[in-house]
Amino acid sequence: MNQLDALKQLTTVVADTGDFNQLAAYSPQDATTNPSLILKAVQKPEYAHLLQDAVARFGSQGHDEVMNRLLVAFGCEILKHIPGRVSTEVDARLSFDTEATVTRARRLIDLYQGEGVHVDRVLIKIASTWEGIQAAARLERDGIHTNLTLLFSFAQAVACGQAKVQLISPFVGRIYDWYKKQAGANWDEAAMAGANDPGVQSVRAIYNFYKKHGIATEVMGASFRNVGQITALAGCDLLTISPDLLAQLAASDAPLAKALDPDAAKAMDIPFVHHDEAAFRFALNEDAMATEKLAEGIRAFVVDTIKLESMMK
Repeated sequence: MNQLDALKQLTTVVADTGDFNQLAAYSPQDATTNPSLILKAVQKPEYAHLLQDAVARFGSQGHDEVMNRLLVAFGCEILKHIPGRVSTEVDARLSFDTEATVTRARRLIDLYQGEGVHVDRVLIKIASTWEGIQAAARLERDGIHTNLTLLFSFAQAVACGQAKVQLISPFVGRIYDWYKKQAGANWDEAAMAGANDPGVQSVRAIYNFYKKHGIATEVMGASFRNVGQITALAGCDLLTISPDLLAQLAASDAPLAKALDPDAAKAMDIPFVHHDEAAFRFALNEDAMATEKLAEGIRAFVVDTIKLESMMK
């Protein structure tokens, strides 16, 4: 049994890609997309027609509608290749606007339903700002499930659990990137690998907190830099993995042990934490890594969204 097959026995494996032609090789349960992945995909000849078709059919309705149609077109194609759910992201420029996020999410779901896709097969991805989390809480009450992304801190995870969102995506690799950059020449790659990786430790703390206190929100580790980060989180609810790293897992027959366990978490002494808006904002502000990476992540997704819009012209 290769590592990918072994991982699937412990964790729901999700493909992190807009390149839906690659999905069959790895048979993931779900798939996730974001503006950067869609931008990368539409620049390939085999996917360019999806953008061209969206512009031709809906260009007169403005960029927002063309973008919505493009995202849903990719989502529908992805759903043909997987049995589970696809995550589709709301425009990152709406990350601090609860009302606009709710409106955009509902529009995306309407378009999916117009294509015959059941609401339960779609997760709306929203940045884990306070405003985004409140939008997700409203959507969840309406039966629209959400994936809270750009999550770097325990405070964000606490607020997402309170909001009863379906799923969170803590970004392992970007946390790792920040700490490695901060350490500079003092970074010891071997000593900070696997279970000692700061991104891995962040996800483990969130997972254990959720399981200890019966929080139903699913934890999906994301943004991996290497296979070691993935194997150190075996047993997590879900892991969303790029095709390159899926290929590495499939090519390895190294043993894989369960690293996260809900029963073990329930036996831990983990205090319950609750955040109102003021406490959330203060806790996030106290976490320099999370503050910087959240802002950086939103900016990067906005840049790629604008690049996509420029291609629509």
